[in-house]
Amino acid sequence: MQHGRVVSITRYPVKSMGGESPERVRVTARGLEGDRFWAVRTPDGGLGSGKTTRRFRRVDGLLDLSARLTPDGPVVDLPDGTAGPVADPGTARRLSALLGRPVTLVPETDLPHHDDSPVHLVTTASVRRFAELAGAPVDPRRLRPNLVLDVPGDGFVEDGWCGRRLAVGPEVVLVLGEPMTRCAMVNAAQPGLAHDPRLLRALATGHDLELGLQATVERGGTVAVGDPVRLG
Repeated sequence: MQHGRVVSITRYPVKSMGGESPERVRVTARGLEGDRFWAVRTPDGGLGSGKTTRRFRRVDGLLDLSARLTPDGPVVDLPDGTAGPVADPGTARRLSALLGRPVTLVPETDLPHHDDSPVHLVTTASVRRFAELAGAPVDPRRLRPNLVLDVPGDGFVEDGWCGRRLAVGPEVVLVLGEPMTRCAMVNAAQPGLAHDPRLLRALATGHDLELGLQATVERGGTVAVGDPVRLG
């Protein structure tokens, strides 16, 4: 039985920057091809993020930037309209000047760049319910999902999916894990979206700061916009 369809795919070639929305993408055990493989690193070894934890360091300004994959590798789109290759040390120097602190750009090694899981998904039903709680429209970009699934209703339907398998298109199977706990990045300004402190407060009051699901990849393959999704 079909439970919905994929309406958008997003990958973030550099962690905590804006991403890109391909029509189709390869998925492996690590997640979407190229997703968060690069990260900004601070001098103390932390990875640039919207929050500070053991692994991460809050670096303001990352959401004002975006990254994308090209045939020659990932690039960061800079405010002056140029694109800086992530592997070029000159790009890190330009980012350091923009961000007002010294940073480098590093590929993933033994330390994962993902927060908690390789894939993150939300449903249109949960986004509609979040908007009701907030009293204002909610752009899914604030939630930084890899997959947005169109399903009927206006509740947090994916809460009941934890522990189940989800077939996405003809090839990919995800194992659905725990709900995603939200942080201040939900409120943060990014291109086209103003800072909005109502959002995290509304989600804290209405749903214990949880929205969307973490997922791991049981079987890889290709996912495309429009693919049906089926719960197992």
